[in-house]
Amino acid sequence: MSLDLFLLRCPKVELHVHLEGAMRPAVLLELARRNGIELPARDEAGLKRWFRFTDFNHFVQIYLACSRALRRPEDFQLLVLDFLAEQATQNVLHTEAHFTIATHLANGANGGEVLGALAEAIAEGERRYGVTLRLIFDVVRNVGVKPADQTLEWALAGRQQGVVVALGLSGSEAQFPNEPFREHFVAAERGGLHRVAHAGEHAGPESIRSVLAVCGAERIGHGVRAVEDPSLMEELRAAQIPLEVCPTSNLCLGVVPDLPSHPFDRLYHAGLALSVNSDDPAFFNTNLTREYLKLHQTFGYTPAQLAGLSLAALRQSFLPEAEKSALEESFRHQFEVLGRELFGAAVEAPVS
Repeated sequence: MSLDLFLLRCPKVELHVHLEGAMRPAVLLELARRNGIELPARDEAGLKRWFRFTDFNHFVQIYLACSRALRRPEDFQLLVLDFLAEQATQNVLHTEAHFTIATHLANGANGGEVLGALAEAIAEGERRYGVTLRLIFDVVRNVGVKPADQTLEWALAGRQQGVVVALGLSGSEAQFPNEPFREHFVAAERGGLHRVAHAGEHAGPESIRSVLAVCGAERIGHGVRAVEDPSLMEELRAAQIPLEVCPTSNLCLGVVPDLPSHPFDRLYHAGLALSVNSDDPAFFNTNLTREYLKLHQTFGYTPAQLAGLSLAALRQSFLPEAEKSALEESFRHQFEVLGRELFGAAVEAPVS
């Protein structure tokens, strides 16, 4: 129980979570009521049963339903504020979340209204809960170049408003190439945006090499299949290019057969830069705290090692360096205080 409390209360940063995939059943019910949308269930218990993951097609079905439910600016605000309240409950002090704006534009939303609503909710969430959120607007490989153009346009506009920090790449890596989006990432870098990309999840090491070359990716979403190529693992270790690892997501989506088979521990002991993340927490019945707990249960990681992973995520974030330094000092102090309270001795995270 002491470890559970430590993980819940220790300060954390999350770098790979999708806003749409964090929509709790209660929020989806409210949005469906507002917008006259028919759902497979009419109460929270029924929706929780529907949310129980079965296969990838089921995942896509729920994701699209959640996306369709977001129509008006106040819908996006509800989603963000509910998400930030949950992050605050877990002491997740900073989050960098993926958001697929082109999906909402295709559903008829106004880009300027969506961006304004997101910015307003992010500011309100920081005032209410003391946690910060920045967004990664995702290009989706399998919907073509025109939506990518729109995504880049709104990502650059969001950077000007201070709420978008990166251009991302998601979608099917196994069937669709990265090359058509090379110029989008060149333009993103030119415009002051960071670059991240999903790779090495449903395709192998070649997918990771491609996003490094084509997108100039500074962080890799998932990236766990790097373990199949020792030379790539060494390149990632030497360059300290972070992998945003989502263990439960990998289990649910069939990347690994069970958590003991997950390559996290091999990547960790090989010295790669890793962060722990929840990906689509509402869909996979998880959250960031549970992901840390599963690492302890599966691989025996100590409180100090888990605190070190929390600090790693902070360092890998796109926060300004001065903010990272100040937060790291605060994180270390909180680890020490919590350790003394819960374990009778300070928890000291490794110094990188």
